[in-house]
Amino acid sequence: MCTEFIFRTLRQDELNMDLFAGFNRYQDVKRCWRKEEGRWILKDIAFVEEWGEEDYRQLTEQLRRTHGAGGYVFGAFEHGRLVGFASVESERFGTKKQYVQLGEIYTSYEYRGFGIGKKLFELAKEAGKKLRASKLYISAHSSEESQKFYQKMGCVEAREYNRKLVEKEPCDCQLECRV
Repeated sequence: MCTEFIFRTLRQDELNMDLFAGFNRYQDVKRCWRKEEGRWILKDIAFVEEWGEEDYRQLTEQLRRTHGAGGYVFGAFEHGRLVGFASVESERFGTKKQYVQLGEIYTSYEYRGFGIGKKLFELAKEAGKKLRASKLYISAHSSEESQKFYQKMGCVEAREYNRKLVEKEPCDCQLECRV
């Protein structure tokens, strides 16, 4: 694939179901990280994750809320088609209000490995700075592949866990990254 991707902030009016036409949220997970007795262990946990229409509907609503609350939503495009996206929530939290949440970051299945996620992550860090946070907080998918990505981006286990996010996704890994 020899193409140039366009990265930009998305407008509120773009955040609709049509935006995700052709986006492929597919992941064939074989192993996941789990914290047991204070230690991280890579376990054989296999499943396929794919999004359907209802998932995209909920995502669209969430991204619209993020945008409306002063957060950031970024898109990566090839020939006008969305191939990746990320969002950063505007609310700061933590004992020193040091965190903002990286709400979403995904690359369409067939576009993984081309640096799209890395660029979106860099945009998210810039958004974190604009929101006057010192760290991104990520409640991250625990799959081996997802965790490798976050490690490459400089993420480490969060020093403070966001209880609401842990309760919402108890199998996620709670991470942070300096902005």
